[in-house]
Amino acid sequence: MPMTVRAVVFDVGGVLTSSPFDAFARYERERGLPDGFLRTVNATDADTNAWARLERREIDLDDFAELFGREAAALGHPVDGRDVLGLLSGDLRPAMVEAVRRCAARLSTALLTNNFVVDPSMERADLVEVYGIVDVVLESSKLGVRKPDPRIYELTCQVLDVEPADVVFLDDLGVNLKPARALGMHTIKVTDPDAALEALAEAVGFPVSG
Repeated sequence: MPMTVRAVVFDVGGVLTSSPFDAFARYERERGLPDGFLRTVNATDADTNAWARLERREIDLDDFAELFGREAAALGHPVDGRDVLGLLSGDLRPAMVEAVRRCAARLSTALLTNNFVVDPSMERADLVEVYGIVDVVLESSKLGVRKPDPRIYELTCQVLDVEPADVVFLDDLGVNLKPARALGMHTIKVTDPDAALEALAEAVGFPVSG
C-alpha cells in the first residue's frame, strides 16, 4: 500500500542550504588539518560536547569557542571555535525552497533544525522568508533538546498533530534520520539534492519541483 503523508519536515543546514561540510573541508585544507577533523571533533562525546551544549543553549558563544578549542586540541589540532561558527552559513537552495512551498500548499510542514542563538540583527533574511512558509519552526536552541534525541521528533509530531508514520523527514545526516525512522517516519537522506527531491515527490505523490 502507498504511504499516507500528512506532513513533511525539513532540516535547514545541508537541506535548505548547502552543506557546511564543504566549508569545513576548505578550512581543513587551508589550515593543514586532517580531512574530516572538524566533524571528528563534533562527533566526539556527541551528546555532551561543546557543539551539543551550544545547540541546547546550555552555553553561550564565548563558552563554545573556548570549549571547542579545548576539544580540538585534545584531539591533536588546536582550532579557534569562532572560526568554526563562521563556516556554517551555506547558500540557499532554490529548488528545495520551491519544494517547501509546494508541500506547504497541500500538507502540514515544519523546519526542524539544530541551531544556536544569534543576535536578531544577524538573522538571514532569505531564511526568515522560508520560515514564514511553513507551519512551524522547531529549533534546538529554543527547545533545549536537539536531534538525534527522539524527544524532538516526538515533539514535532505533537505540534503538527500527526503520527510518525504520516511524516516525511529530510535531513543530510544519517545519525539524525535513524531515530526518526525508528519512530516510523519515512526518511530521506539529502546528499544529492536532486535525488532527494525525486524521492520526496514519490513519497508525497505530487511534483515538488519543475
